[in-house]
Amino acid sequence: MSQWSPRRWYAAILSGLGIGFLIALPTAVIPNPIFGRAIETTWWSYPTVVFSAILGGLLIATYVRESVTDPEVPVKSTDKSLRLGTLGGLISFFAVGCPVCNKLVLLALGSSGAISWFAPIQPFLAVISLLFMLWALNVRLINQDSCAAVPVSGIQT
Repeated sequence: MSQWSPRRWYAAILSGLGIGFLIALPTAVIPNPIFGRAIETTWWSYPTVVFSAILGGLLIATYVRESVTDPEVPVKSTDKSLRLGTLGGLISFFAVGCPVCNKLVLLALGSSGAISWFAPIQPFLAVISLLFMLWALNVRLINQDSCAAVPVSGIQT
């Protein structure tokens, strides 16, 4: 990461801020007039949102080309780090959200189940989401120097 271009760092910062707001606004971790919470925000929700934003921003930046002249290598649909990073961000959203405000949880467990079953596992979901995103970032950073074989013009094989 120390050799990243400003282009990648800008992408990391902007996408990290976007991810932070996409998680924190609808879950009302950041109070706002559009979304509300029935249960107060937990103390661990704030660091979860911050670390999710940082990891997500860095992860997205690994998909940005270093410069406009770099050959574009398409992202494979089987890229496991992309899937786990996305899954980590989604789990992070559920981890910090209000358990009784989440319609999916309410449909599956009801309001008493959301409080007695879902709320206690939310800290574990937060840890799992951050581990998924950290693992995905680690894989991307380890493999960032390797690239797909790009044919060199003028060389016959």
